Amino acid sequence: QVQLVESGGGLVQAGGSLRLSCAASGRTIISYVMAWFRQAPGKERVFVAAIGWSGTDYADLVKGRFTISRDNAKNTVYLQMNSLKPEDTAVYYCAIGSANYRSPRMYDYWGQGTQVTVSS
Repeated sequence: QVQLVESGGGLVQAGGSLRLSCAASGRTIISYVMAWFRQAPGKERVFVAAIGWSGTDYADLVKGRFTISRDNAKNTVYLQMNSLKPEDTAVYYCAIGSANYRSPRMYDYWGQGTQVTVSS
């Protein structure tokens, strides 16, 4: 009965910032890897960032711009997105898994997604 609920998406101009939130229920996230993926229309779902007990991991395209963090007391994971580019436009999904992998196949549960649109 794990549920992940993303929020914080929206429309922003290039160069702007957004912070996505993923609130988890049914599982204490401190014991698991949490990740963000994104999927643009007609494209594959791709890895963005992950946070686990051993640290963080970022896709090359977002390094230096995005930061993943978590608040264990709130059982919530965040993705701070700065210097947004039009190519960042996608539906962003949070996911929970047992290991830090970049493949979406390695995650057990997914949120419904939140739309991020970056205008040029």
